Amino acid sequence: MENVIKTSVAIIGGGPAGMAAAIAAREAGVSDILILERDDSLGGILRQCIHGGFGLHTFGEELTGPEYAARYEARVREMGIDFMLNTMVIELHKDKTVTAMSSERGIFTVKADAIVLAMGCRERPKGALGISGTRPAGIYTAGLAQKFVNMKGYMPGREVVILGSGDIGLIMARRMTLEGAKVHAVCELMPYSGGLARNIEQCLNDYNIPLKLSHTVTAIHGKERLEGVTVSAVDENRRPIAGSEEYIKCDTLLLSCGLIPENELTVSCGIDMDRVTGGAIVDGDRQTSEEGIFACGNVLHVHDLVDYVSEEAVIAGRAAAEYALQGGVAKGDLIKVKIVTDGKIRYTVPHILHKAEDTTVYFRVSDVFRDKKIVARLGDRVILSKRKLKLAPGEMETVKLSAKDIAEAKVGEIRLSLEEV
Repeated sequence: MENVIKTSVAIIGGGPAGMAAAIAAREAGVSDILILERDDSLGGILRQCIHGGFGLHTFGEELTGPEYAARYEARVREMGIDFMLNTMVIELHKDKTVTAMSSERGIFTVKADAIVLAMGCRERPKGALGISGTRPAGIYTAGLAQKFVNMKGYMPGREVVILGSGDIGLIMARRMTLEGAKVHAVCELMPYSGGLARNIEQCLNDYNIPLKLSHTVTAIHGKERLEGVTVSAVDENRRPIAGSEEYIKCDTLLLSCGLIPENELTVSCGIDMDRVTGGAIVDGDRQTSEEGIFACGNVLHVHDLVDYVSEEAVIAGRAAAEYALQGGVAKGDLIKVKIVTDGKIRYTVPHILHKAEDTTVYFRVSDVFRDKKIVARLGDRVILSKRKLKLAPGEMETVKLSAKDIAEAKVGEIRLSLEEV
């Protein structure tokens, strides 16, 4: 069996980002594309997301996660795009080769003209949270519990506390309730929720599940199996307040404490990283600091909606196809426009612009803000002003910069900030 595979575009990851990038690359004219997926089927995390709410932007109708993934997988198969399942990429190199392994082929190499990174993200585990106490059974990340319930048919427990109010945690509060469990509380360290407003309403309020803001789990009780947790209020410095302790009897603790982009390959390749997003620094084409290597989806920055993942993957897939077909594309004609932010806007994607074309900029804010305007400035001139009644860290925001303004900036910066109305 051939130990070296040559392809025009190699895509690492067969989730929604990887499939959308592959389809976009094929539509842009690339005939040989290869998706490398470590799981036993395409679809990524969507396979276990059986709730609705997907596809409203992309398809104009509400779908479940498996339905959304199935539409993309059908398109991948229809277009004859090659994919390899149960295949783990173990090394990424600057010369656009990857080392992968599978039970079928063993260790092999893929040589590509362009690479798209679409590895998704993983959950922050208990060990990263510093909670004191024993290590009993009954403590799971929310995504693992979701897989147990939705794909394996197992109930992790019956008396539940959830730490963290990310979207997966909120959705699992509802799911566990529907399966007959009692969810005693969702505790959130911050004074605001990390999830979408619609999920707070539909998953907590509709089921009378209490959301305890500025609270965290400070102790775990139980030896063989979890018996309960101690929950404490925290001050403005996120330190537990003495005397505020509350013991909650439970047999299951679900952790929804943030997602971490799966970027070990990216870092090992020496690609420049953004410490805020945990993903690569990219330009408008989602090209990283290494020419010909692109990134999209949750491996770049964590998204709220899979529809945004697909939008971004299309950009990366088209750009990778252009790079492969032309044998390399320069990073713009003397255009190097940085997007800089104030402290209220935590980050933007893209970070830098090399082409003068209309560009959608994705960003998140650092706190809950009300009745502000999003302002983009080129020097002293305001080039964009957009009023928002409410902005929250749990919801991604977008603004659109025009090709004319980017061309005018040429070599300089566009400043994005939140200001009073």
